[in-house]
Amino acid sequence: MAPQRSSAATCSAIKLYSLRLDGFVLNCVEASTSYRSAMDSDEEEQGSSPASDSESEQECPPLTLPPPPARAPPSQRPLLLNPAYARCKSVIHDELRSFRVFLQWCLLDHTTRAGRAASYAAFLTLALVVPAAVSLSLRADASLSRASASAITFNRVAQVPATGLAAVSFFTLAAFFHRLGGLRQLLFLDGALRDDSAYVRRGYARELDRAFRLLAALLLPSLCVEAAHKAVFFFCTVSVEPPAVAAALPFPPLLLPDVPWRAVALVATVASWVYRTGVFLLVCVLFRLTCELQTLRFDGIYHMLDVEARAAAAEIFAEHRRIRTQLLATSHRYRVFIICCLVTITVSQLGALLVVLSSRDAKSFSNTGDLLVGSAVQLSGFFMCLFGAARITHRAQRIVAIASQWHMSIVAMSHGKSSSSSASTSASDVDASRVSGSVAAAVSHQAEPGPACSYKSRQALVTYLRHNGGGITLFGFTLDRGLLHTIFVFEMTLVLWILSKVVVLQ
Repeated sequence: MAPQRSSAATCSAIKLYSLRLDGFVLNCVEASTSYRSAMDSDEEEQGSSPASDSESEQECPPLTLPPPPARAPPSQRPLLLNPAYARCKSVIHDELRSFRVFLQWCLLDHTTRAGRAASYAAFLTLALVVPAAVSLSLRADASLSRASASAITFNRVAQVPATGLAAVSFFTLAAFFHRLGGLRQLLFLDGALRDDSAYVRRGYARELDRAFRLLAALLLPSLCVEAAHKAVFFFCTVSVEPPAVAAALPFPPLLLPDVPWRAVALVATVASWVYRTGVFLLVCVLFRLTCELQTLRFDGIYHMLDVEARAAAAEIFAEHRRIRTQLLATSHRYRVFIICCLVTITVSQLGALLVVLSSRDAKSFSNTGDLLVGSAVQLSGFFMCLFGAARITHRAQRIVAIASQWHMSIVAMSHGKSSSSSASTSASDVDASRVSGSVAAAVSHQAEPGPACSYKSRQALVTYLRHNGGGITLFGFTLDRGLLHTIFVFEMTLVLWILSKVVVLQ
């Protein structure tokens, strides 16, 4: 009886569980059908009322991926990603790296306070203290050379203009770094690369390399000649004693052993000469480099004035106005330097000529080598500035003729096309034009303002260039070949006057 009861209980339990499971499934089905009906009713309401649709979209915006970041325009793009700055702002391939290294080695870097302090200390030591101390330590020795006294005189005459030009150049560089901030702003390479053409940008590196090679070509040969002359001067012409300040110190003689004063004077004099000459030639090369870079920009305008380039007059006007602004800035930056160099070199050359001609001692390389090397370096640097300024000035004046040719070529081409089209018309075309004369006149009247406006814009551009063709100016005086001829005549007049005085004195 017990097994029968257990089996009956199991069957009843299974039936109960199956009933409960069927009820749960039915509930789930009913819930799903009610959910679907509710969703259908919501969709119908959304389709019938767009206002409710917009409200639901505002409440529950769809999940979408964020849009890709917009590409910044070239003017707002980072400098390292801008192709115009990709080369010039790099550190490894910096075109001005040679000049920066030269400034650091010559202690002319004014970018930091420490560099500025070291620069002023080096200037006071190498440009003022060392030449004065060496000049005071020279003694004439007739046993070495009969022209020992005249050699000392010539050496002191040569030290004055070298120190003066070094002072003018040093303070010019200091003013550049103080007002502009660096070499890129001085050479107009900071923000002008974006506005220059590809032809002009390609010529930058070439001109920069040429400028540094020119600086080395002027400095190294003159350094070799100056070192050879100083060796002969200190060891074979004069004697060198301790300066009066060092000899007057209250030290016993044992504390001042025998010092090779000639070797010390030789090294100090050569170092001072390299510093003073390097500063002067560096400013001259920077001025010439600025003029050459502006010449490249004028070449870019020449390419724009080609008939095949089809450049608009407004573009040429904007480019020329930008270059003219840079030329005016260059003139204001270097005019004091050029005038001071002109006065210093003129006075020094005429004074040296008077001293040499009035001396009755024999002239040789050992006693007049200072004047020879100093005059060659000073005239080379100054002529470099004058020729660079005259070249860019004549480039600026030449653009008037090129623009006139460009304007005339376009006018001739337009007249040639109109004459050829009128000659090729046939009699039937003429009859048809007579019939529709009023319509053709109206069409031609509507098409006429375009060429007329282009002609007026070109004519206005030529007139503007005719009245704004100046280049480098010195307080209003254009530095061209005419001014160079005037300076040459003035200098020649002074030389002839000094020669006449020397002849009368003799």
